[in-house]
Amino acid sequence: MTTQITSSFATDAELLTAITPNSGGREIFDPATGTLVGLAPEHTTADLNTAISAARAAQPGWAARSHAERSELLNKAADAVEASAEALAVLLSREQGKPLNGPNARFEVGACAAWLRTTAGFELEPEVLVDDEGGKAELHYRPLGVVGAIGPWNWPMMISVWQLAPALRMGNTVVLKPSEYTPLSVLALVHVINSVLPKDLLHVISGGRDVGEAISTHADINKIMFTGSTATGKAIIRSSADSVKRLTLELGGNDAGIVLPDADVKAIITDVFWGAFINTGQTCAALKRLYVHEDIYEELCTALTEVATAMPMGVGLDEANVLGPLQNQAQYNIVASLVQAAVDSGARVLTGANPVEDQPGFFYPTTLIADIDNNNPLVTQEQFGPALPIIKYSNIDDAVAMANGLEVGLGASVWSRDKDAARAVAARIEAGTVWINKHGAVDPRVPFGGAKSSGYGLEFGVEGLKHLGQPQVISY
Repeated sequence: MTTQITSSFATDAELLTAITPNSGGREIFDPATGTLVGLAPEHTTADLNTAISAARAAQPGWAARSHAERSELLNKAADAVEASAEALAVLLSREQGKPLNGPNARFEVGACAAWLRTTAGFELEPEVLVDDEGGKAELHYRPLGVVGAIGPWNWPMMISVWQLAPALRMGNTVVLKPSEYTPLSVLALVHVINSVLPKDLLHVISGGRDVGEAISTHADINKIMFTGSTATGKAIIRSSADSVKRLTLELGGNDAGIVLPDADVKAIITDVFWGAFINTGQTCAALKRLYVHEDIYEELCTALTEVATAMPMGVGLDEANVLGPLQNQAQYNIVASLVQAAVDSGARVLTGANPVEDQPGFFYPTTLIADIDNNNPLVTQEQFGPALPIIKYSNIDDAVAMANGLEVGLGASVWSRDKDAARAVAARIEAGTVWINKHGAVDPRVPFGGAKSSGYGLEFGVEGLKHLGQPQVISY
């Protein structure tokens, strides 16, 4: 549960003191060093029930406030996050593993503030559907009630804000469950945000899988927002069916990128790298399969190898590093297994695939694999780590068919000097978002959601707000 605070935090130690339980708690270790970060409370389903009851009781009063009042408080929440930004970033780096610099911990905390502010600024006015001699009809969006938000471990703070900011903006209250791997980051973030919010609007429950399952079946949860695996998303769909909960599901992805033969390799290569390796590849909408035309295949492989080998990987609190460890042992094992399958198949290793044994932390080297079959497990399964397969193609129809060949479709990208040609290819790709000459560049103003088994529902922008409201037509 949450408590009120009145000032900013200068250090992660102060944050940990504020959120650590009075006795007991689950130990959370740094994935880069193996050292203890802190103790997370072990909330139960009874704690969840108490939080939901409090959130439900507070919701009508919150919904009665004007949009302007709710937006003002979201802006104050952004101020609070910025006031404690460095302490939050250090705690995030220690718990999740991501470095402070690059598109990592400081970037993530900054994105939390930016998403809060941008969401606060959206206008959602009633839409006039009909206005003629036969009458008038207007479309309004009313609060749903209590939103249950279940977050992942890869971007624990930022994705929590993606969930809570629009939910609160629309007049809902929120009960948030972070991943068991990264509870401290979210507990700290909510603690800071709650320093400016009225009591009981936002609760965080640090529990295990049983708590997540209870959220999906709880009669007093009106909507679930979930970011995570497709398998878990399907389980939530099934368990929420009896209560007909509204759902927004951002599920697994295995994003394809297609590089057209006219692409300027030197101009795009750094963006290609970060499209794949942001957060050390642990991003749902990261570039995970790269299809490159045979005319520029070797040039791109060489250039990408040069960029990859120049990017320092190590402990996140070292200011020089921009790549970190895998967040947990299970994910390390997945990446190592998939890379080994590629090596065993005879694919060409451009760099990496040679993890150092008996070192602290879940570090897997930045790995590029060329001359790989499109049916290899490293291509067909989401690796969610620092390993990228590069597949050669000669015909654009074949490239599009390979990109569309999996039952996922979160994001994709097309790389070309000719934006019209790129847009024509983009229109053929089965994905919720297709970027041109960039990958994974989400924007709080632009709706985001998946196709096929990558989920449904939209986040971000005014359209995302609508998914946190109940449509109501008033006709007269």
